[in-house]
This record gives sequence, C-alpha cells and structure tokens, in this order.
Amino acid sequence: MRVLIVEDSVLLREGLTRLLDEAGYLTVGALGDAVGLEEQVARARPDVVVLDVRLPPDFRDEGLRAARALRARSPEIGVLVLSQYVETLYAAELLSGGTGGVGYLLKDRVASLDELREAIERVHIGGTVLDPQVVAAMLTARTDPLSTLTPREREVLDVMTQGRTNRAIAEQLVIGVGAVEKHVTSIFAKLGLPVSDDDHRRVLAVLRYLDVAR
Repeated sequence: MRVLIVEDSVLLREGLTRLLDEAGYLTVGALGDAVGLEEQVARARPDVVVLDVRLPPDFRDEGLRAARALRARSPEIGVLVLSQYVETLYAAELLSGGTGGVGYLLKDRVASLDELREAIERVHIGGTVLDPQVVAAMLTARTDPLSTLTPREREVLDVMTQGRTNRAIAEQLVIGVGAVEKHVTSIFAKLGLPVSDDDHRRVLAVLRYLDVAR
C-alpha cells in the first residue's frame, strides 16, 4: 500500500515514515505542510494520506481543509487524520460526506503499530475510524456544545461576553495573548463556528453562550 504523510513535526513525520516502512507500506511522500499536497498526490498516487489537522502557516484547520478537498477530488484515496486535540467540529466536517474512507485518531492514544496499521487498512477499504473520545465528544456536543469547553475556555468565553479584546482577556486572566488566541480558536471549533466571510464568529460565540446559559 502506498501512503503519503503530511505532518509539520519533523520527529513525528520521520517516526511515522519508519513505522509505516516497518509495517510493509511504501511511503511515497512526507510533507511538512499541505501547500503542495495536490501536486504530490497526482505525482505519487497514494492509496492513503495520513495528515495532521493543524498545519503551517496558521496551525488552525489547514489539514482538515486539505483532507476535504482531497476527498472531493479523489474519493478513492483514504484519509486518516491524526490530531492532538478532540475537535468535534473538525471530525463532523470530515465525516459530512458520508462516503467512508476516512478516520480521525488522537495522536496520544495510538497505542501500537498494529492499531495504526488497522486504521490505515480500514480507511483504505472505505471504512471509518474514530477515536472513542472523539465519538463521545461528538455525542455530547449534540446536546450541549458548551460542555465540551475546558474550564479555561469557559473563562475566556465568559470574559468575551463582556466585549473584551484578546489583549484585555489576557490581562484579566493573567495569561499570554497567544494563549487567548488559541483558546478562542478552540472555542469557535467546539461551538461549530467555522471561518466565514459572512458571520462574526466572536459575536455568534457570545450569543451561543448566553442562549445556553439562560
């Protein structure tokens, strides 16, 4: 089987390459971002693409968008997403096509090479692979998306309802502005608020929070 890896961490990228080679797969490419993915896929003709959700340059949802575009162009290619986080919105978007051949696993919970091999084989034949924690979070999010927020994310959202900027939130909670930006991005994802030119996600997040809190 021909496998293409897209992972920004050099150590993890090299580690995956060695593991897959040892498992008997042929690694036909190992990219650090999704910029040249389309050309690499056309050139290398992989059977399965294994990629991270958050990739350069912004480390938001570049991997997910690349996965969705790949599935739209080449539905015969299996896609296995590896993430460090339980991102219910990303998982739901990945599954939205309903055609199978996709997977979403948490990096820290892939316990063995056999587990990784089984996941790759399953998406290759058109099956679906989801980490149990992702499934549980998706079921919870259906009833109350706020319940998936971490305590710190709730604090950030609570201060956000006061109309504060990220810098003001950082000062009030005594954390870095960069940390606030990461929390806000995670909040948007968990509340099901993808990037849009038509909607102000910050306002929608506050409205969602106030609506559930009432």
